[in-house]
Amino acid sequence: MTFQSLNEIFFERAKENADKPFLFSKINKEWKSLSWEETSEKVKGFSSGLKAHGIKSGDRVVIVSENRPEWIIADLAITLLGGITVPAYTTNTEDDHHYILEHSGAKAVITSSNILANRLALATTRTKNCKILITIDKYNGFEPENLNVLNFNEVSNFGKNTIENATEYLDSIRPDDTSCIIYTSGTGGRPKGVMLTHKNIYSNLLGASDLLEIIGKKNNKYLSLIPLSHSYEHTAGLYLQVDLGSEIYFCEGPEKFSSNLLEIEPTLTTAVPRIFEVIHDRIKIQMKSKNFLVKGIFNRSIKIGIKKIHSKMNIIETIEYYSYGVLIRKKINKQLGGKLRAFVSGGAALNPDIGNFFLALGIKILQGYGQTESSPLISANRPDKIRIETVGPAVKGVEARLGDDGELLVRGDCVMKGYWKDEKTTGETIIDGWLHTGDIASIDEDGFITITGRKKELIVNSGGDNIAPARPEASLTFQETIFQAMVEGERRPYLVAIIIPEVEKTSNLSDVQVHTIISLEVKKANESLSSIEKIRKFIIVRDPFSTDNSLLTPTMKVRRHKVKEMYGELLDDLYGEKRL
Repeated sequence: MTFQSLNEIFFERAKENADKPFLFSKINKEWKSLSWEETSEKVKGFSSGLKAHGIKSGDRVVIVSENRPEWIIADLAITLLGGITVPAYTTNTEDDHHYILEHSGAKAVITSSNILANRLALATTRTKNCKILITIDKYNGFEPENLNVLNFNEVSNFGKNTIENATEYLDSIRPDDTSCIIYTSGTGGRPKGVMLTHKNIYSNLLGASDLLEIIGKKNNKYLSLIPLSHSYEHTAGLYLQVDLGSEIYFCEGPEKFSSNLLEIEPTLTTAVPRIFEVIHDRIKIQMKSKNFLVKGIFNRSIKIGIKKIHSKMNIIETIEYYSYGVLIRKKINKQLGGKLRAFVSGGAALNPDIGNFFLALGIKILQGYGQTESSPLISANRPDKIRIETVGPAVKGVEARLGDDGELLVRGDCVMKGYWKDEKTTGETIIDGWLHTGDIASIDEDGFITITGRKKELIVNSGGDNIAPARPEASLTFQETIFQAMVEGERRPYLVAIIIPEVEKTSNLSDVQVHTIISLEVKKANESLSSIEKIRKFIIVRDPFSTDNSLLTPTMKVRRHKVKEMYGELLDDLYGEKRL
């Protein structure tokens, strides 16, 4: 069946699944669910309420909330009117919110807690168009004179009077209508508003179909962790799960991810690479407390598991793999809920060493690749043919090729409509239908894509060599004591690094002791790097890169320009130079 809009998909699945549970959230330490039919009625009610308060086709409405049922209800309700959802991160500052509200020309903003609502109320005082603030939770904060502050349930109840007309616009929604404007996370400056249509996102659902044929399309439980404001989760964690008829559970937060896995026993979940690193480190720490025999069996299981992935095992290794190796894999799988069909890595590049660790334990990690500008899915490893060092071949409906300079170019229905209010940058990014990703890549004869770095982030040393920082940074952060790292060396003879050590492992150590440990780990990291990628000198910084200090984007990517602004002089000192 072909759908005209994402809303059509939702109402079709709601009709099919009616009384089945759909959206789960934890309330008073207990998982509570909304059925498909209940969700459908709430979408209609809230949509009617928005219409009654003046929201119409083409209007932009910002959503700033943690993942919860109301987020999905609001998103579907906005687009049911022909409106445009503008997701924004809860970690944004007041200035960030002001920029998005003003740039998008939003008529209203929907948010949750008092803290977020207060921040947004302040931001609206500097905007021309945003005159409605809808709060999911009870609000008792700042209320500017010209701002109409409403409660989410109040809007829904108001809409019940006209709910029978809620879907009257449904048949008028066209595939090329803009569904959402998702602002990029802004690693290099002000974020750009990416316009994604119903067709763009629907093409991603079709593109993922062959992956899901292998994983299994029915009876899926999905644990939602990545913010729904991220294009990856907005497509894969919302609309793909709607299309599959999945049960969606909203994670209580990164710190509760492991316990939620055990409680829910999901079949599918998506996580950023940092989550995999944390789980990897936790398993390693558990092994340190075990006796010599258990540690030996575990390490041997990993070694044989990796060999199975990359080459053939001999007879003895095969026996080992299918004997005690099975017990090890079952035990680790049980810690992750025990029913995972696939663990999807999204949002950033996964360190291949971390990926191989999990694959060796029988956990299918599907590393894919995408950009907000492509809705976002471009390529993905298939469950039956995983090459974790790559991002897999292009998905169905996507063409991929390399430009003359090695830049990855893609074409297909997934490519965005353009940047909101920015025709110039749109024209520079989409040329003759090809999206210029800005990523440098290689494509092998089987179509597997390997991303080697960002075009704008390539370091050109004084010898003229092009160095992608991702590889040396991944090698550094794979070490036990290194939490974060950023390398630099533009127009310099060698690379240097800013290194942030793991707090738990170094808090009781002196600076000299930490420096000694880090020196050994940098030396170890250099062993797997080419001569031009090796780190010659480094500085140690105790304060982690975070969203609070604006050194990380909300999707945990390093804002390199901000880091260089903050630590530029210290980096210059490593070359024996001072800034003029």
